[in-house]
Amino acid sequence: MTNYVEEATQIGSAAALTLDDVVFPQYRELGVFLWRGYTLQQVADTNFSNHRAHGNGVQMPVHYGAKDLNIQTVSSPLATQIPQAAGAGHALKLRSLRGEGNDAVAITYFGDGSASEGDAFVALNFAATLETRTIFFVRNNGFAISTPVNEQYRGDGVGARGVAMGIRTIRVDGNDLFAVHKATSDARAYSIENNKPVLIECMTYRGGHHSTSDDSTRYRSKDDIEYWSQYDNPIARMRRFMERRGWWTEAEETEYREEQRKEVLAALKDAEAQPRPAYTKLFDGVFEDEPWHISEQRTAMLDHVEKYPQD
Repeated sequence: MTNYVEEATQIGSAAALTLDDVVFPQYRELGVFLWRGYTLQQVADTNFSNHRAHGNGVQMPVHYGAKDLNIQTVSSPLATQIPQAAGAGHALKLRSLRGEGNDAVAITYFGDGSASEGDAFVALNFAATLETRTIFFVRNNGFAISTPVNEQYRGDGVGARGVAMGIRTIRVDGNDLFAVHKATSDARAYSIENNKPVLIECMTYRGGHHSTSDDSTRYRSKDDIEYWSQYDNPIARMRRFMERRGWWTEAEETEYREEQRKEVLAALKDAEAQPRPAYTKLFDGVFEDEPWHISEQRTAMLDHVEKYPQD
């Protein structure tokens, strides 16, 4: 799951939040994790499913999570995190009304495809009627895997749905780091002050394939991909902004990229060399009190391994 051309949606929003805010990601928010302190080594460990990995190796790749960073674990099914964020935002409001803890919001990230799921409409309506402290952050990147937005809906984007449900809504250039940061900062302040949800629709573009199993050239032109990847993307725009003000140079760019490349390769090499998690942990971390049917499965697996250790 690449993040090309959507970097500003992640970094711009993450920088406007605090660690008290609860994040419910989809699967294209790696920048949010990194901004909050998730390390390259943790990223590599998770994707190699080694013994240090989040989830003891039973989680899918790119399904990061970090309790210490207040980021819920990524889920495979689309849109399940959206109603969860509505509930969390309601809980945060109630906690504040009781005078407990720091002011905080729940923020959930999802794309235009997930916005078409029933869970999205349910969550928006619950958040509106219960007046929760929730930010619905939509990455409208033009495609739900291979389905373009003009085949997903006939209305004016996703933001119009927030307005229709009585939710304060703003649409921003998702490739403008400053615009995304400003919108998220204002949304957070409004949500806390008024105990109401906000919907942010970031207009961006999915620069890479949907995943490693996807070939996006089958449903969009190479010229479009080239344009967004080379010109109208957050990194290129921010680089030009900084270079024109004398804050960045070609030499610094080259040096920085080489340093980062070495760090990434080192993390990958280290992660690959680590042992797998113990198979005895396969059933851990799901239930506080393990139900009988899980205990039966655990026992059956252990008996099978003992009987066929060579396999």
